[in-house]
Amino acid sequence: MATFNQTVARNVRRYREERALSLGDVARASGLAKQTLSKIESGTGNPTVDTLEQLARALEVPPRQLLTEWGTAVFLVRRDEGEWVDHDHWSERLLDETYGSGYVRTLVVRLNQDDRRRTPQTLPPGTLHHLYVIEGRIRTGPVSEPVDLEAGDFVRFPGDVPHDHVCLSERAVAHLVTTLPQIRQLGSGSRS
Repeated sequence: MATFNQTVARNVRRYREERALSLGDVARASGLAKQTLSKIESGTGNPTVDTLEQLARALEVPPRQLLTEWGTAVFLVRRDEGEWVDHDHWSERLLDETYGSGYVRTLVVRLNQDDRRRTPQTLPPGTLHHLYVIEGRIRTGPVSEPVDLEAGDFVRFPGDVPHDHVCLSERAVAHLVTTLPQIRQLGSGSRS
């Protein structure tokens, strides 16, 4: 599961590389030590709010963009992974956390045997799908990297690439959450 520091690390590195800036360039523009920036990019630093503001200014992005998950590799949680935490009136099992703000769409999906739903790359960059299988078996994920899931399994994958949902059992039911960022994504090599 991505931690806060890992999310910040990926974003700082991404924006720095998109702008073709060296660590030294960003260190000078932000007023931070190059070693501090290196630790932040490796995910071992623990940036303060002030540090994030300095980095955001140097990278010419709002500070919240450093805290927002902008795409990810496929992230899978099997039904026997993770712990149930008991509270007074309920128990919960954390499946995933992402940071940032944006549009969130939550739905339950029912599929029948041999159903195949392919979604082309039409969703905005940074879109993520979070799918938890309630009943049955489903093959889902990017066309290039599908995963087979059964009841109790969870996967998070990029929704801005072509992907499939295929029912592998007679029937399947899944909880699907789609998150779309409100902040425009920067394309490769963009400097805006």
